[in-house]
Amino acid sequence: MTAIHPGLVPVPYRVVRRRDETPDTAEIVLEPVSSALPPCTPGQFAMVYAFGIGDIPLSLSGIDGHRLTHTVRAVGAVSRALYGLRPGATVGVRGPFGTGWDLDAATGRDLLIVAGGLGLAPLRPLVAAALGVPPNFGRLTLLVGSRTPGDLLCIRDIDSWRAAGADVHLTVDRPDADWVGDVGVVTALLDRAEFDPGEAAAFLCGPEVMIRATARELAHRGLAPDRIQVSLERTMHCGTGHCGHCQLGPLLLCRDGPVVPWTRAEPLLSVREL
Repeated sequence: MTAIHPGLVPVPYRVVRRRDETPDTAEIVLEPVSSALPPCTPGQFAMVYAFGIGDIPLSLSGIDGHRLTHTVRAVGAVSRALYGLRPGATVGVRGPFGTGWDLDAATGRDLLIVAGGLGLAPLRPLVAAALGVPPNFGRLTLLVGSRTPGDLLCIRDIDSWRAAGADVHLTVDRPDADWVGDVGVVTALLDRAEFDPGEAAAFLCGPEVMIRATARELAHRGLAPDRIQVSLERTMHCGTGHCGHCQLGPLLLCRDGPVVPWTRAEPLLSVREL
Protein backbone atom coordinates (compact mmCIF):
# COMPACT_ATOMS: atom_id res chain seq x y z
CA MET A 1 0.00 0.00 0.00
CA THR A 2 1.33 3.44 -0.93
CA ALA A 3 1.81 5.77 2.03
CA ILE A 4 -0.14 9.04 1.96
CA HIS A 5 1.97 12.18 2.15
CA PRO A 6 1.23 13.71 5.60
CA GLY A 7 0.76 17.13 4.02
CA LEU A 8 -2.20 15.86 2.01
CA VAL A 9 -4.40 14.96 4.96
CA PRO A 10 -6.25 17.84 6.68
CA VAL A 11 -6.23 17.91 10.48
CA PRO A 12 -9.39 19.29 12.15
CA TYR A 13 -8.98 22.65 13.91
CA ARG A 14 -11.66 24.66 15.67
CA VAL A 15 -12.11 28.43 15.47
CA VAL A 16 -11.72 29.75 19.02
CA ARG A 17 -11.57 33.47 18.30
CA ARG A 18 -12.38 35.80 15.42
CA ARG A 19 -12.03 39.54 15.07
CA ASP A 20 -12.43 41.93 12.19
CA GLU A 21 -9.28 43.68 10.98
CA THR A 22 -10.83 45.68 8.11
CA PRO A 23 -14.25 45.60 6.41
CA ASP A 24 -13.17 42.59 4.30
CA THR A 25 -10.39 41.05 6.42
CA ALA A 26 -10.58 39.03 9.62
CA GLU A 27 -8.19 37.32 12.01
CA ILE A 28 -9.14 33.79 12.98
CA VAL A 29 -7.46 31.82 15.77
CA LEU A 30 -7.50 28.02 15.46
CA GLU A 31 -6.71 25.28 17.93
CA PRO A 32 -6.53 21.54 17.23
CA VAL A 33 -9.57 19.41 17.90
CA SER A 34 -7.32 16.45 18.75
CA SER A 35 -3.86 16.02 17.20
CA ALA A 36 -1.92 19.15 16.20
CA LEU A 37 0.29 19.98 13.26
CA PRO A 38 4.08 19.91 13.74
CA PRO A 39 5.57 23.12 15.17
CA CYS A 40 5.32 26.14 12.87
CA THR A 41 7.79 28.97 12.39
CA PRO A 42 7.21 32.61 11.35
CA GLY A 43 7.05 32.92 7.57
CA GLN A 44 5.57 29.48 6.91
CA PHE A 45 2.01 28.88 5.73
CA ALA A 46 -0.76 26.30 6.01
CA MET A 47 -3.45 25.09 3.64
CA VAL A 48 -6.77 25.86 5.35
CA TYR A 49 -9.81 23.95 4.16
CA ALA A 50 -13.39 25.22 4.29
CA PHE A 51 -15.38 21.98 4.28
CA GLY A 52 -17.32 21.43 1.09
CA ILE A 53 -15.67 24.36 -0.71
CA GLY A 54 -11.89 23.94 -0.89
CA ASP A 55 -8.63 25.02 0.64
CA ILE A 56 -6.27 27.97 0.18
CA PRO A 57 -2.78 28.82 1.45
CA LEU A 58 -2.79 31.19 4.42
CA SER A 59 0.33 32.59 6.04
CA LEU A 60 0.67 32.31 9.78
CA SER A 61 0.03 35.72 11.33
CA GLY A 62 0.42 34.40 14.86
CA ILE A 63 1.83 31.32 16.59
CA ASP A 64 1.03 30.47 20.20
CA GLY A 65 1.91 26.90 21.01
CA HIS A 66 -0.53 24.71 19.09
CA ARG A 67 -2.79 27.69 18.39
CA LEU A 68 -2.51 29.13 14.90
CA THR A 69 -3.60 32.58 13.80
CA HIS A 70 -4.45 33.38 10.19
CA THR A 71 -5.45 36.66 8.59
CA VAL A 72 -7.89 36.10 5.73
CA ARG A 73 -9.24 38.59 3.20
CA ALA A 74 -12.56 37.74 1.52
CA VAL A 75 -11.72 37.72 -2.20
CA GLY A 76 -12.82 34.28 -3.46
CA ALA A 77 -15.17 31.44 -2.61
CA VAL A 78 -12.88 29.77 -0.05
CA SER A 79 -11.59 32.96 1.55
CA ARG A 80 -15.15 34.32 1.84
CA ALA A 81 -16.20 31.12 3.59
CA LEU A 82 -13.26 31.30 6.01
CA TYR A 83 -13.84 35.00 6.60
CA GLY A 84 -17.42 34.26 7.60
CA LEU A 85 -16.58 31.58 10.18
CA ARG A 86 -17.45 32.14 13.82
CA PRO A 87 -16.06 30.56 17.02
CA GLY A 88 -17.00 26.92 17.24
CA ALA A 89 -16.73 26.25 13.51
CA THR A 90 -14.33 23.56 12.32
CA VAL A 91 -11.86 23.72 9.42
CA GLY A 92 -9.22 21.38 8.04
CA VAL A 93 -5.57 22.42 8.17
CA ARG A 94 -2.55 20.95 6.37
CA GLY A 95 1.03 21.99 6.99
CA PRO A 96 3.12 23.73 7.95
CA PHE A 97 4.66 24.30 4.53
CA GLY A 98 7.55 26.22 3.09
CA THR A 99 10.47 28.16 4.47
CA GLY A 100 10.36 30.65 7.33
CA TRP A 101 12.14 33.88 8.14
CA ASP A 102 15.76 33.25 9.15
CA LEU A 103 15.90 35.54 12.16
CA ASP A 104 18.98 33.80 13.54
CA ALA A 105 20.97 35.05 10.54
CA ALA A 106 20.24 38.61 11.67
CA THR A 107 21.52 38.20 15.23
CA GLY A 108 23.32 41.35 16.40
CA ARG A 109 22.08 43.46 13.48
CA ASP A 110 19.60 46.29 13.07
CA LEU A 111 16.31 44.88 11.75
CA LEU A 112 14.37 46.60 8.98
CA ILE A 113 10.94 45.07 8.35
CA VAL A 114 8.94 46.40 5.39
CA ALA A 115 5.34 45.40 4.72
CA GLY A 116 2.84 46.28 2.04
CA GLY A 117 -0.88 45.65 2.48
CA LEU A 118 -1.71 42.11 3.55
CA GLY A 119 2.04 41.42 3.64
CA LEU A 120 2.10 42.62 7.24
CA ALA A 121 0.31 39.43 8.34
CA PRO A 122 3.24 37.01 7.66
CA LEU A 123 5.62 39.53 9.25
CA ARG A 124 3.62 39.89 12.47
CA PRO A 125 5.06 36.76 14.18
CA LEU A 126 8.53 37.84 13.06
CA VAL A 127 8.08 41.19 14.83
CA ALA A 128 6.87 39.36 17.93
CA ALA A 129 9.85 37.00 17.85
CA ALA A 130 12.34 39.85 17.41
CA LEU A 131 10.83 41.92 20.22
CA GLY A 132 10.76 38.86 22.44
CA VAL A 133 14.57 38.71 22.53
CA PRO A 134 15.65 42.36 22.13
CA PRO A 135 19.23 41.89 23.43
CA ASN A 136 19.97 39.77 20.34
CA PHE A 137 19.34 42.62 17.88
CA GLY A 138 19.98 46.29 17.33
CA ARG A 139 17.28 48.76 16.35
CA LEU A 140 14.01 47.40 14.97
CA THR A 141 12.31 49.56 12.36
CA LEU A 142 8.96 48.64 10.83
CA LEU A 143 7.71 50.39 7.69
CA VAL A 144 4.10 49.66 6.68
CA GLY A 145 2.27 50.74 3.54
CA SER A 146 -1.44 50.37 2.83
CA ARG A 147 -3.95 51.42 0.19
CA THR A 148 -6.11 53.39 2.63
CA PRO A 149 -6.21 53.97 6.41
CA GLY A 150 -9.15 51.55 6.58
CA ASP A 151 -7.01 48.78 5.07
CA LEU A 152 -4.26 48.96 7.70
CA LEU A 153 -3.76 45.70 9.60
CA CYS A 154 -2.58 45.05 13.16
CA ILE A 155 -3.74 48.44 14.46
CA ARG A 156 -4.05 46.94 17.95
CA ASP A 157 -0.46 45.70 17.83
CA ILE A 158 1.26 48.88 16.72
CA ASP A 159 1.12 50.65 20.09
CA SER A 160 2.49 47.57 21.86
CA TRP A 161 5.28 47.25 19.29
CA ARG A 162 6.23 50.87 19.83
CA ALA A 163 6.09 50.43 23.60
CA ALA A 164 8.47 47.48 23.24
CA GLY A 165 10.99 49.65 21.38
CA ALA A 166 10.10 49.28 17.69
CA ASP A 167 10.24 52.37 15.48
CA VAL A 168 7.03 52.11 13.41
CA HIS A 169 6.16 54.30 10.40
CA LEU A 170 2.93 54.10 8.40
CA THR A 171 1.96 55.39 4.98
CA VAL A 172 -1.13 55.11 2.78
CA ASP A 173 -1.78 55.58 -0.92
CA ARG A 174 -5.16 57.27 -0.52
CA PRO A 175 -5.71 59.18 2.74
CA ASP A 176 -9.10 60.00 4.19
CA ALA A 177 -10.10 63.20 5.95
CA ASP A 178 -8.87 61.94 9.34
CA TRP A 179 -5.47 60.67 8.22
CA VAL A 180 -2.53 62.68 9.63
CA GLY A 181 0.33 60.35 8.66
CA ASP A 182 2.48 59.91 5.58
CA VAL A 183 1.04 59.54 2.09
CA GLY A 184 2.81 57.67 -0.69
CA VAL A 185 4.64 54.43 -1.41
CA VAL A 186 6.36 52.59 1.40
CA THR A 187 9.82 53.06 -0.13
CA ALA A 188 9.51 56.78 0.63
CA LEU A 189 9.67 55.86 4.34
CA LEU A 190 13.22 54.58 3.99
CA ASP A 191 14.48 58.13 4.54
CA ARG A 192 12.78 58.03 7.95
CA ALA A 193 14.30 54.71 8.99
CA GLU A 194 17.32 54.69 11.26
CA PHE A 195 19.56 51.77 10.36
CA ASP A 196 23.14 51.18 9.38
CA PRO A 197 23.12 49.50 5.93
CA GLY A 198 26.43 47.85 6.72
CA GLU A 199 25.03 46.29 9.90
CA ALA A 200 21.39 45.66 9.06
CA ALA A 201 19.15 42.85 7.83
CA ALA A 202 15.87 43.37 6.01
CA PHE A 203 12.65 41.35 5.75
CA LEU A 204 10.13 42.26 3.03
CA CYS A 205 6.60 41.06 2.28
CA GLY A 206 3.91 42.59 0.12
CA PRO A 207 3.07 43.17 -3.54
CA GLU A 208 5.84 42.09 -5.89
CA VAL A 209 6.35 45.59 -7.27
CA MET A 210 6.92 46.84 -3.71
CA ILE A 211 9.36 44.04 -2.96
CA ARG A 212 11.40 44.76 -6.09
CA ALA A 213 11.51 48.51 -5.51
CA THR A 214 12.37 48.21 -1.82
CA ALA A 215 15.02 45.53 -2.21
CA ARG A 216 16.75 47.39 -5.03
CA GLU A 217 16.69 50.66 -3.09
CA LEU A 218 18.14 48.97 0.00
CA ALA A 219 20.90 47.40 -2.08
CA HIS A 220 21.57 50.82 -3.64
CA ARG A 221 21.93 52.26 -0.13
CA GLY A 222 24.54 49.66 0.74
CA LEU A 223 22.62 46.84 2.40
CA ALA A 224 24.12 43.56 1.20
CA PRO A 225 21.59 41.69 -1.00
CA ASP A 226 22.26 38.43 0.84
CA ARG A 227 20.95 40.09 4.02
CA ILE A 228 17.59 40.87 2.41
CA GLN A 229 14.89 38.19 2.78
CA VAL A 230 11.64 38.38 0.80
CA SER A 231 8.39 36.42 0.90
CA LEU A 232 7.00 35.63 -2.55
CA GLU A 233 3.54 34.57 -3.63
CA ARG A 234 2.29 32.38 -6.45
CA THR A 235 -0.86 30.30 -6.80
CA MET A 236 -0.49 27.27 -4.55
CA HIS A 237 -2.73 24.23 -4.86
CA CYS A 238 -1.08 21.23 -3.24
CA GLY A 239 1.43 22.73 -0.78
CA THR A 240 3.76 19.75 -1.24
CA GLY A 241 5.70 20.66 -4.39
CA HIS A 242 3.87 18.23 -6.67
CA CYS A 243 1.36 20.21 -8.77
CA GLY A 244 3.73 22.92 -10.04
CA HIS A 245 1.24 25.79 -9.87
CA CYS A 246 3.55 27.86 -7.66
CA GLN A 247 6.60 27.56 -9.92
CA LEU A 248 8.85 30.59 -10.27
CA GLY A 249 11.75 29.66 -12.51
CA PRO A 250 13.52 26.75 -10.79
CA LEU A 251 11.65 27.35 -7.52
CA LEU A 252 8.48 25.74 -6.27
CA LEU A 253 7.47 28.36 -3.74
CA CYS A 254 5.41 26.03 -1.55
CA ARG A 255 8.58 24.00 -1.03
CA ASP A 256 11.54 26.34 -1.73
CA GLY A 257 9.77 29.48 -0.48
CA PRO A 258 7.83 31.52 0.26
CA VAL A 259 10.79 33.11 2.06
CA VAL A 260 13.93 33.28 -0.09
CA PRO A 261 17.05 35.47 -0.10
CA TRP A 262 16.88 38.45 -2.43
CA THR A 263 20.00 37.14 -4.18
CA ARG A 264 17.91 34.18 -5.32
CA ALA A 265 14.70 36.08 -6.02
CA GLU A 266 16.05 39.12 -7.86
CA PRO A 267 17.05 37.45 -11.15
CA LEU A 268 13.73 35.59 -11.24
CA LEU A 269 11.61 38.69 -10.59
CA SER A 270 13.55 40.57 -13.28
CA VAL A 271 12.12 38.27 -15.98
CA ARG A 272 8.71 39.37 -17.22
CA GLU A 273 6.18 36.54 -17.09
CA LEU A 274 3.94 35.91 -20.12
